[in-house]
Amino acid sequence: MTFLERLKTEVLVGDGAMGTLLYEQGVSQCFEELNLSDPKRIIDAHNQYVAAGSTIIQTNTYAANRLKLEKHGLEDKVEIINREAVKLARKATTKGEHFIVGTVGGLQNLHQEDWSLEEVKNALDEQLEILLDEEIDGILLETFYNLDEIILAIQLVRNRSDLPVIANVSLGEIGVLHGGVTLKNAIGEMVKKGANIVGINCRMGPSHMLRSLEDLPLPEGAYLSVYPNASLPEYQDGRLFYHSNPDYFESMGEQFVNQGVRLLGGCCGTTPEHIKAFATVTKRRKPVQEKWVTSSLEHPNSVIEFKRKDKTLPELVKQRNSVIVELDPPKKLNTDTFIKGAKALKQAGVDAVTLADNSLASPRIDNMALASKIKEDVRPLVHVTCRDRNLIGLQSHLMGLDALGINDVLAVTGDPTKVGDFPGATSVYDVTSFQLISLMKQLNEGISFSGKDLGQKANFSIGAACNPNVRHVDKAVGRMEKKIDSGADFFMTQPMYSEEQIEAFYHETKHLDTPIYLGIMPLISSRNAEFLHNEVPGIKLTDSIRQSMADCEDPKLAQAEGIKIAKSLIDTATEFFNGIYLITPFLRYGITVELTTYIEQKTATEIIK
Repeated sequence: MTFLERLKTEVLVGDGAMGTLLYEQGVSQCFEELNLSDPKRIIDAHNQYVAAGSTIIQTNTYAANRLKLEKHGLEDKVEIINREAVKLARKATTKGEHFIVGTVGGLQNLHQEDWSLEEVKNALDEQLEILLDEEIDGILLETFYNLDEIILAIQLVRNRSDLPVIANVSLGEIGVLHGGVTLKNAIGEMVKKGANIVGINCRMGPSHMLRSLEDLPLPEGAYLSVYPNASLPEYQDGRLFYHSNPDYFESMGEQFVNQGVRLLGGCCGTTPEHIKAFATVTKRRKPVQEKWVTSSLEHPNSVIEFKRKDKTLPELVKQRNSVIVELDPPKKLNTDTFIKGAKALKQAGVDAVTLADNSLASPRIDNMALASKIKEDVRPLVHVTCRDRNLIGLQSHLMGLDALGINDVLAVTGDPTKVGDFPGATSVYDVTSFQLISLMKQLNEGISFSGKDLGQKANFSIGAACNPNVRHVDKAVGRMEKKIDSGADFFMTQPMYSEEQIEAFYHETKHLDTPIYLGIMPLISSRNAEFLHNEVPGIKLTDSIRQSMADCEDPKLAQAEGIKIAKSLIDTATEFFNGIYLITPFLRYGITVELTTYIEQKTATEIIK
């Protein structure tokens, strides 16, 4: 009898956590590698869950795919790790009484991963092919945050086998996956593609999972599963701890069965004691055959729509010449010069003042604070880096910008901390700039990073960075196209110092409909020029410009030469691009005021002609 046949009349028990169980034993290496180096430890863990009452045992293969094993230098051992895992699970179980499911974990989440969809597909397919070639009773797909990815995994199994598939997604919020997909819709899609048991695992404890199930009807043609975490984790002395609460699990197990669950297991922090509590419930309970649902956890349609009254920067730059100027927040507490500079630039005619986010990884006055101070005088465009804030901080920061009515943002990776004043500081990089752009777009739909309804839509106009100063410009354009796919509304380039390069860049990008602000940064000295050319990533000067600056020994003459060079670059740039992005050197806003005035006068002259 298969476990699907038994589920018709029984509630079955899966096992609990493998990773956190090993972690509690002091294991800090790759857990899947223990299949080879310490098989007795893995067999012992399986034995404990069997003794606790588990009927369905999963193989120790959650992260045993090529992409995750590569981080440990084990990518060439994908096959042997997976095959040994099945053998170890078999040694701990009795055929006919217990069922072995090959476990495959999700790869895509909100953290930075440089894997393409094709790489993810190949890694999943490779692992599934190996597991399905072994003597297993089914496949367990678990901890998938991305619905498209778990659908892909289900299809890959169905391309090879008719074995039962357990498909568990992980929720961002109660009843909702990341991206705003409701659990009801996700389960419907998984069943449609061939999953036999569908449900949720990880991230949440029993209470939040129960709430996610309360408004969920019983799926047609499939059974429900739940694998909750033991509790919310506690962080102490660099380690995560979960509360031991088996009695609570027994109580929650009863309620899970009432909601139609037929497979009860555990995820992070659960132990054999938690599984024993679930097993106690299944001994006295039969599965429910019907469930009355009074409402549905469809994504709430409470988003309030509103439209921006003023034109966005992309709209402006498509209609006419537009100038934005970067004015770096000061490193010291006095803001007088910055405020004066912002007002002077507005008077000169700029459309926005852009504020970097701790450029070169050195601390400056918070750009959101300064943006709020100047927004009544001039439009602020705030840079947001991936470096300094985790996902929680990023969403909070963006929600704060929205609350202040600061709608123009630039998503950038951010310089690594080792180039700045605090080289030992942590670089976060939870997400890439591509992912940050996509998440900003998600806020514009009124959906949080985790998928929760925010009550109304944000109104961000999203800029993206571009570096044309590379050997292969086509690759830079390819990155731009990828950022457009992520949701970028306009681009701001690194400064360029060659008329020929500006024209060549235009021809490489003229097929793009997304507007571009071309970067121009005036030089103030030969020393400044050499530093930019030799030490700042993404900036290259021509030999002739470097020589011109080197010939000016007097500081005033050097600054005048830098302005002259910038004007020449502007002359070429305005032939091909409506948008000019001026970068103010060292808060010397008088220079960018002069260049803004030059652009305004040049534009007026051309209109008269």
